[in-house]
Amino acid sequence: MTACVDIGGAPSHFPSGWNPAASAVPKERTAWMRETTGRRTISLSSLLEGMPGLTPALGGSLAEAAAVCLEEQGHGVVVALTVEGHFDEAFALERSLVDEQMRSSHYHQETATENGACGVALAAVCDLTGLTVLRQASRWTGVDYWLGPKEGGFFSASTRLEVSGIRRGGETTIRARLRQKVEQTKKWERHSSPALIAVVEFSRPVMRITKR
Repeated sequence: MTACVDIGGAPSHFPSGWNPAASAVPKERTAWMRETTGRRTISLSSLLEGMPGLTPALGGSLAEAAAVCLEEQGHGVVVALTVEGHFDEAFALERSLVDEQMRSSHYHQETATENGACGVALAAVCDLTGLTVLRQASRWTGVDYWLGPKEGGFFSASTRLEVSGIRRGGETTIRARLRQKVEQTKKWERHSSPALIAVVEFSRPVMRITKR
């Protein structure tokens, strides 16, 4: 079963043959996707706006990696992303068009998969929780990012986020990876902040999230 969203039958107020991927106006693309898919919409391009702990340049790189992973798995510029576990949501996920320069820049499959998963997870989790990226986490914390409210200090209601990516894998692989990452976060119990663990699988695509 393909994960691509049916984009036929655009609403009448959009011109015939209108191409959302070519539009330079993000609000138009968002409205088009919402009306054609009936799904809550997120765009990887939102990462280019940056966050307190994520520069627009780094956000753009994560978005590019995600786009390369999604395209390599045969998905179009708009794809249905299923979120399972702690959250239950179905998104219409929009990515950018991919060119040869982007493929070459994200050619290392493992690195691209992990970076792409971070791009998808940050876009989706920040939308679901209303939190923002405060800081990239240190290696010894066992997680990837610190999230928190847009207003307030660093440790004000902060949440840890650990992300892992799978380019193509079945249910057994997803469950095993999630268990592995949950155990990883348990090693750093000095932090009382809650932790979200997100595993992104690109072939479906699906994001499985657990909270502890």
